[in-house]
Amino acid sequence: MKVSVIIPVYNEAETIAKCVDTVLHTQDHRLAEVIVVDGGSTDNTVALAEAAGAKVLVSKVRTRAAQMNLGASVAIGDLFYFIHADTQVIPSFMNDIASELRKGTHAGCFRYKFDSKKTMLKINSWFTRFNGPLAGGGDQTLFITRKIFSSLGGFDEYYTIMEDFELVRRIKKSGKYRFSVIPKSILVSARKYEKNSWLRVQLANLIVFLLFYLNRPPDSLKSLYKRLLISS
Repeated sequence: MKVSVIIPVYNEAETIAKCVDTVLHTQDHRLAEVIVVDGGSTDNTVALAEAAGAKVLVSKVRTRAAQMNLGASVAIGDLFYFIHADTQVIPSFMNDIASELRKGTHAGCFRYKFDSKKTMLKINSWFTRFNGPLAGGGDQTLFITRKIFSSLGGFDEYYTIMEDFELVRRIKKSGKYRFSVIPKSILVSARKYEKNSWLRVQLANLIVFLLFYLNRPPDSLKSLYKRLLISS
């Protein structure tokens, strides 16, 4: 197994170096590369990513779906692991993924916990153990074999938001592939909750999630989400 870690970014100077470092810190021979796909950052995200040891690509389209597809198109690994820039993986992530693959899993994610001790965020984190409709969002990261990713056509670039949920939905609906939630927690930034109230973020997530399942146009969902939250 060779793993390509792919990270879509836009103005993530505060988090990208640490994100890349936690991946490379594993020093695992199965890690083929770390690819950071930039969406036209106006800060020093690119320089910091390169300094941290990542290969950097620049996407002409600034959406996570397009950026992650671009990363996958040049990746050399036979498994893709998509993570967000404000995420820190755990040291055992390679072994954890390999173990799931040996069980017959084709794609999956991790649980997560926030870098905050607030009680409500601990409750949020607790719910990431379930493999239900809410599983597989970007904060949980996503691993998937190259073969399955290609057979599904990658991320649907029509989805300018919720692209991760849309892909996981297709994985599960196919009836051919096993999707699992690894019972270990990666670390996710609580910055969104620090800039908005817990209730405000929860309501924004709920509204957008429900509208997604009602097949409302992704661009309208993205616009709504930005209006509901500060610096979302």
